[in-house]
Amino acid sequence: MKHSILFLLSGVCLFFACQAPKEQASVVLFENGTWNYNCYRIPAIVKAPDGSLLAFAEGRLENCGDFGNVDILLRRSEDGGKNWSKMEVVADFGVLQAGNPAPVVDYFDPDYPQGRIFLFYNTGDVSEQDMRLGKGTREVHYITSVDQGKTWSKPTNITEEVHFNKTTTQGHLDWRTHASSPGHALQFKRGTYQGRIYIPANHSTGEPQDGFNEYRAYGFYSDDHGKTWSVSPDIDVPSSNEAIGVELPNGDLMLNIREQNGKTKQRLVALSSDGGASWKETYFDPSLITPVCQSSILLFEQKSQSLLIYSGPNSPDKREKMTLKFSLDGGKSWVKEKEVYAGGAAYSDLVQVDEEQVGLFYEKEFKQLVYQVFTPKAIL
Repeated sequence: MKHSILFLLSGVCLFFACQAPKEQASVVLFENGTWNYNCYRIPAIVKAPDGSLLAFAEGRLENCGDFGNVDILLRRSEDGGKNWSKMEVVADFGVLQAGNPAPVVDYFDPDYPQGRIFLFYNTGDVSEQDMRLGKGTREVHYITSVDQGKTWSKPTNITEEVHFNKTTTQGHLDWRTHASSPGHALQFKRGTYQGRIYIPANHSTGEPQDGFNEYRAYGFYSDDHGKTWSVSPDIDVPSSNEAIGVELPNGDLMLNIREQNGKTKQRLVALSSDGGASWKETYFDPSLITPVCQSSILLFEQKSQSLLIYSGPNSPDKREKMTLKFSLDGGKSWVKEKEVYAGGAAYSDLVQVDEEQVGLFYEKEFKQLVYQVFTPKAIL
């Protein structure tokens, strides 16, 4: 094992031309108590077709609780993250909740040769606990932009096709809570499923169980650019919850999943070789220790090789120690890690800025959402 790790690290050095790490300052994009919002949470980020970065977050008007008057906000950068636009509201649900932003760019729709940006999100009319008790309704919507995120369409409600609660024709399935990702969604770029838009998600089914064991991660997808939708089967692991996905170099889909009951203190991984239509393998990854929290994952692509990057709190019990981890073999092993911030840190999302840089957008000290750029070759 020792020789294998040394071999992988030597390959990293050959690939990235190893050099001393270069630190870059973080930029605060959202800070609690500013712009009339008491609290900001749930970062998600995506690169638009023109290279602009779109950073989304929940603006929580009253407090930091998940439920209440919650809007989805956006800031844009046209220079790789050095400068950012003013905050704007892109999705709201009156005085109720619009949350769990999950953006993705569709590059394969012939009707939009310059690309079209989708933003998926949820609305809710009661708290998560009341939703688990069957007292309210969660719905799934998306909006789109064809001008690099400057303007957005009216919402499209796809609950009937992707979340089978009491308002749908499959209400007997009794799905209750729902969350898309949060963090970026994905589009398959290669192979049989090229063009498929895939949104990792989770739901609860039926009455509440101890340890949140009625939760299941799953996903929904479209092969016709959002006109119709299908659902993946549930991940057959009790308490599987918030998920984020990535297409691996071999075309497989990988979901990286939160375990809501916190028993293993590790990230759950699910693999599919048919674009999410079925699951061929699930396992807990002992290298990805975690508290009960969301994490992010990204395939960082260069011309000669791809690198899998993970971000999340590197602690079994506390939301702290935001860390990047790197894999050269599709997540089978993690050859390097970098602690970004040692203090309080929770949700995060990753974006590839260009062939040299990756951006990390994360919750810092439970009062700020910050953006920071890293150069993998400098770290490795």
